[in-house]
Amino acid sequence: MKKDIHPDYHFIDVKLTDGTIVKMRSTYGKDGDTLSLDIDPSSHPAWTGGNTRLMDQGGRVSKFKKKYEGLGF
Repeated sequence: MKKDIHPDYHFIDVKLTDGTIVKMRSTYGKDGDTLSLDIDPSSHPAWTGGNTRLMDQGGRVSKFKKKYEGLGF
């Protein structure tokens, strides 16, 4: 492998929505930084059976629905 072209992988703490902290290797930030997640497997409808609704951040879902409202979805 070529030297000095690969990102620096280090350990960070990932804080899940329920407050659980998991240590992972990542290129995010610096060694020991904390990344807080807004959505994770414990809160995402794909893993929870659809009981939780995702927040419409920035109106993206609303914009999509308005754009395609006449197509009968």
